[in-house]
Amino acid sequence: MADLNRSRDTIKYNETTLHLNYPVKGGVHIYPGLMGFIDSAGRVVGASALGAKVAGRITAEVDATNYTDGQLTVNLEEGIYWFDNSSAGDLIAAADVGNTCYVVDNHTVAKTSNSSARIAAGRIINVDPVMGVAVQLKSITHTT
Repeated sequence: MADLNRSRDTIKYNETTLHLNYPVKGGVHIYPGLMGFIDSAGRVVGASALGAKVAGRITAEVDATNYTDGQLTVNLEEGIYWFDNSSAGDLIAAADVGNTCYVVDNHTVAKTSNSSARIAAGRIINVDPVMGVAVQLKSITHTT
């Protein structure tokens, strides 16, 4: 097919934000608004670590410091959220839009994986000097 040279009413595939409930690792305190990381056992942990995966944004505070693994749960939601931009050589710029960004900590993303020392956060959607970096987070169970 040829490129269109007129307007088109493109329908959005899904208006619903995907919310998934995950067990929380015992002994951690989870805070809303931060990136949610899933460890290799499928539990939400409070900080990034190699082997963990970003699975969305945490929606509620959960204090599991006095609980065992899986006694409490938390919802994570996928979507596009603003996170802090890294600095110096890892600062994300407008030219990086569309690329993958990497986790520095639970609220900061960087341009590089730092020689595979960082896990992928998501796709860079926008960069703003005040707001930071808009990152598209996807649930690990949602692959499209």
